[in-house]
Amino acid sequence: MKSRDEFIAVPKNTIQVLQKHGFQFKKQLGQNFLIDMHVLDKIIRAADIGPGDICLEIGPGIGSLTQALCEATLPAEAGDARPDDTVDGSVGEAVDAAVDAAADAGVASAGNDAIGHVYAVEIDDRLIPILQENLGDYPHLTILHTDFMKIDLPAFFEEQQISRPVKVVANLPYYITTPIIMALFESGVPLASVTVMVQEEVARRMQAKPGTKDYGALSLAVQYYAEPYIAAHVPPNCFMPRPNVGSAVIRLTRRSAPPVEVCDAHFMFKLIRAAFGQRRKTLVNSLAGSPELGSQVRLSNGRLIPLTKEVIQQALEKENLSPTIRGEALFLQDFAKLANNLTEQA
Repeated sequence: MKSRDEFIAVPKNTIQVLQKHGFQFKKQLGQNFLIDMHVLDKIIRAADIGPGDICLEIGPGIGSLTQALCEATLPAEAGDARPDDTVDGSVGEAVDAAVDAAADAGVASAGNDAIGHVYAVEIDDRLIPILQENLGDYPHLTILHTDFMKIDLPAFFEEQQISRPVKVVANLPYYITTPIIMALFESGVPLASVTVMVQEEVARRMQAKPGTKDYGALSLAVQYYAEPYIAAHVPPNCFMPRPNVGSAVIRLTRRSAPPVEVCDAHFMFKLIRAAFGQRRKTLVNSLAGSPELGSQVRLSNGRLIPLTKEVIQQALEKENLSPTIRGEALFLQDFAKLANNLTEQA
């Protein structure tokens, strides 16, 4: 295993890498590289990364977190076969030996229980050669140069023969946090958890409860798919360059099944988005006046249902909810029941 002072996340090592390659940060890509080993440790612990895990990282940058993931997922045999007196101290040779041994035992697939793998998806072409140079010794690492949002995840998982749950771990660009998280959950691919560094405000919104200022559509969407837990708060000085706001590490543990029964989840989330589109309005007025919903809504099965104020009020009354209630007061269960009532009334 590498000693701690060899890790890329050590500030002097990060600076050395950046200077060597003359790297200039692109603000539009939200590039803020982690330079704190203690925070790195917290991420690995929060994500519960160990030998044999399959990890997916989005936006690896120069490889600070990627390196930690690669080290943590080294096969147990590699740790046993890598004493300080190995011929050249190479990570690659030690892991190769472990992989060969596993292959001889009939466990050669990257998606196999015995051998872990790290997939790192990077959009910035300037970072690919840096990642390859810094992390090329890890044979269980695959670097993908592409836009994560353009990946067909089910097809990718099938192509890579990934059948067991994957652990997503990432320091996400703040500008695209929500689309990435929702793309992961909505794809239907096997996920164990999503542990990500995000803007602190966004982390609070993900685990917010009804009646709070942070509660909204994101809270409900995340909590439908996962159980959120904020594992650490991270100040700006842990990054290079420093962001203007604080960050947080949040772990989203994928639920085995949604916590509510709903006839049409897609329709429910339309209701949720409309409910929080104009927070000061009552739920009835928010839904009836929503451009996304209109006076008629097409369900996932193609059926059209009316969505007038009268219809919405009737559905609320059926659940003993006040016609003057606001969306921020409803729990996920309430939205599920409302969606089911509106579907049944049509």
